Amino acid sequence: MDWDRAYANADFIPEGADYPARWAAAAEAFRAGAKARLDLPYGDGPRNRFDLFLPEGTPKGLALFIHGGYWMAFGREIWSHLAAGPLAHGWAVAMPSYTLAPEARISQMTAEIAAALTAAAAEVAGPIVLAGHSAGGHLTARMACADVALPDAVAARIRRAVPISPLADLEQIALTGMNRTLHLDGAEVASESPARLPRRPGPEVLVWVGGQERPAFLWQARLLSEAWDCPWHVAPGRHHFDVIAPLSQPDSDLTRALVA
Repeated sequence: MDWDRAYANADFIPEGADYPARWAAAAEAFRAGAKARLDLPYGDGPRNRFDLFLPEGTPKGLALFIHGGYWMAFGREIWSHLAAGPLAHGWAVAMPSYTLAPEARISQMTAEIAAALTAAAAEVAGPIVLAGHSAGGHLTARMACADVALPDAVAARIRRAVPISPLADLEQIALTGMNRTLHLDGAEVASESPARLPRRPGPEVLVWVGGQERPAFLWQARLLSEAWDCPWHVAPGRHHFDVIAPLSQPDSDLTRALVA
């Protein structure tokens, strides 16, 4: 099995290499008109920052979105436009960056996102919903794992987690060339694979994936759904790069699934 090919997304998406520039342009335009508090700290690292987008009036709650990039690329700045859907429903939206590989192992990223969630929760009252894409879907699922240390008051507020195209079991990732940067070993595969870990009691979990994604991502989504006995939704016609686009739309199925 060619595991690098199995997880190569851009190679199988028309004009796949153009998407980061599109995301960055849409995010910059959105930030220009958004009510936001930008670059808020949640830790000591240079990437331990989050942006907080605020609706008109008192927020109904907090939505946290965690970006992807195979734990090696991107930051919160190119996803700002995805806050538009939840904002339209009256939810505040926090978007954190986190330290990337090789400067951090995945276990450190998990701890950083837990810290980001705690810091964002201190800024906004009410229920919390979580979403993230690809590697961010993995980190979203990790926040829904019972072993992740969160303050009791924060954990009790988590209503729902929606991992989008998540990487639920890291064993195959450790077999790709990406592992020259990620440095996954057997112990970390076991401790950081959500599908191998108990689910946190309380929050609903809905796994979301595009119908036109690579088979490996469909397998990962189904695996988490089965391991956690939670529903999964296959979005017709969506590939790995546009499966998150509906978060920018107030009336999309994905936005409603997150903040309903």
